[in-house]
Amino acid sequence: MATASPTLQKRDNIPQLLLVRAMAIIGVLSVHSTSFATVAMVDSNYFFLYNFFNIFMKIGTTTFIFLSSFVLFYNYYTRPLDKQLLGSFYKKRLLYIIIPYLVFSLFYFTVLHYLYYPDRSLSTEIHNFIDKVLTGKAYTHLYFVYINIQFYLMFPLFLWLMKKYPRTIKWAIPAGIAIQWAFFIINKHVLPDPGVPNRGSWSFSYFSYYLLGAALGIYYPKIKEWIIMARKHATNARVVTWVALWALWIAAGLAHVYLYYETRLHLKSFNTTLFDLVWNIHGVLTALVLLQLSFILSKKLPNVLTKVIARLGALSFGVYLIHPFFLLLYREHPLHTGTAWLLHLWYLGGFALALTASWFVVGFFARYVPFNWIAFGNLPKPKKRPSQPVMPERQLDA
Repeated sequence: MATASPTLQKRDNIPQLLLVRAMAIIGVLSVHSTSFATVAMVDSNYFFLYNFFNIFMKIGTTTFIFLSSFVLFYNYYTRPLDKQLLGSFYKKRLLYIIIPYLVFSLFYFTVLHYLYYPDRSLSTEIHNFIDKVLTGKAYTHLYFVYINIQFYLMFPLFLWLMKKYPRTIKWAIPAGIAIQWAFFIINKHVLPDPGVPNRGSWSFSYFSYYLLGAALGIYYPKIKEWIIMARKHATNARVVTWVALWALWIAAGLAHVYLYYETRLHLKSFNTTLFDLVWNIHGVLTALVLLQLSFILSKKLPNVLTKVIARLGALSFGVYLIHPFFLLLYREHPLHTGTAWLLHLWYLGGFALALTASWFVVGFFARYVPFNWIAFGNLPKPKKRPSQPVMPERQLDA
């Protein structure tokens, strides 16, 4: 790779990234809507399908981390790193990330209190709430926002380092892998049991995706012909790379599925490091594959459908925040029947409700509710329909 120059220049819009966001949120919904089924349907003849969608689609969190880093470094690397930029950066994080995080932490904590812990005292609940907010545990999915906040605190340091010493960029990907795996190894073999509590809530568990996004975001203008699979970009080396990437992605994804299938169905035991390794490979390759797939879809899908998917991508942060609420309500009314096909429909209904209800609510807020940023971040503003999906910066680096 050639060394990227941090000269000030306006970078092109990449509307396809909204499609990546949409695919990532579909992955999140797939995992969350099948989580109960992987336990309840373990004796079903179709358990392999539930397990497949629950594991192969574990692409959302890692892809969002990659994408957030990609966009941050893509947008900020060519800008002067000064007080004005840092002030604007942290103001956006406070308004559009931290405040919604606090709002939804309080929302879910309150819901859980009234559903399951109504007898707890106010002083106890206030103490519990503060502890959970400071550890990203107010609800199961909020750890993602919590680790992103950790990344945002470190972002200026990495940006400064890569702008000051451009040669470090080519080492970003191996450095990310090394930092992540050093954390895994130290946590497992050096620290006393049980190691760092809530390992998945620490940003070091995702550094390979973060620095992969950083490197690709900086180098994108120089390597986009390697990313975009098109006849005009095809060379022998690129075609071999594309085929190898997709083949390895499928293999890693299926290996990931297999490990969980054998563990859940046949109670086999595997080394936890193997799970980490397979998921890491699966997650890294998925980020690259979805990036490529977004360009394919933008060319092959009808324009109307592309706009619909891009709209989901633009609202994905809000959908991520609110969808567990609809799943929680849905699961409060389980289907009591021995009819297999009705059970399958019930689980499918959970996915459909989480997607459509969340999409509707966030879309409604985006169009009609003032100060919607307090709950859902900086949603896209209503405006005239563009000729192609727009990728507003406020959504990208959210």
